[in-house]
Amino acid sequence: MQDAVERALAGIAGEAVNVTCAGRTDRGVHARLQVLHFDTAAERPDSAWVRGVNALLPDTVAVLWSRRVDAEFHARYSALARTYRYELLNRPVRPALAATQVGWFHLPLELARMRAAAAHLVGEHDFSAFRSAECQAKSPVRTLRALELERHGERIDFVLRANGFLHHMVRNIVGTLVYIGKGKHPPEWAAEVLRSGRRSEAAPTFGPEGLYLEKIEYDARWQLPQ
Repeated sequence: MQDAVERALAGIAGEAVNVTCAGRTDRGVHARLQVLHFDTAAERPDSAWVRGVNALLPDTVAVLWSRRVDAEFHARYSALARTYRYELLNRPVRPALAATQVGWFHLPLELARMRAAAAHLVGEHDFSAFRSAECQAKSPVRTLRALELERHGERIDFVLRANGFLHHMVRNIVGTLVYIGKGKHPPEWAAEVLRSGRRSEAAPTFGPEGLYLEKIEYDARWQLPQ
């Protein structure tokens, strides 16, 4: 996505443009919303940064709005919170048309068990047990402000809101909750994994197909569209 946006912006600006995104996503992960900033000396009407850029983007990416901001604004570091949603199809038969858009688990999952386990993870913690070996974050400490589970027919959604996320953190948490939901471990196991600080103690990483970056929150002083 970033490469496509930079090429489109360069086409409008008439110069190379480097963008900074609010959050990075792995290959196969989706973004329903992304915020980015860039610097340019080009003077263009606001409409050019939306309709003009969209004319140069692939069909899977669209700019919704643009706004001039103070130089102090930073798409990543000015963000107060981010929300991710993992959509998991929970039925015996695998997905077909949605195969690249949802995760899938074939055994029945008990929502109450997973909710009880999720409660152990909410708050400020060292999430080393849920970060990948490739994670480059300087600190493993994050504040998970909410971890909610919603059932929508055959689909279970895991909705996580935090001040920031480690590499693979959401997918590793989902994998651990699924182990608990299928009865492999009791809900208290989530707390044991968290306290261990060891990635080897948690469940395998779930696939990227069901993961969506859904919301990014900023201070009202930036006056960004919601």
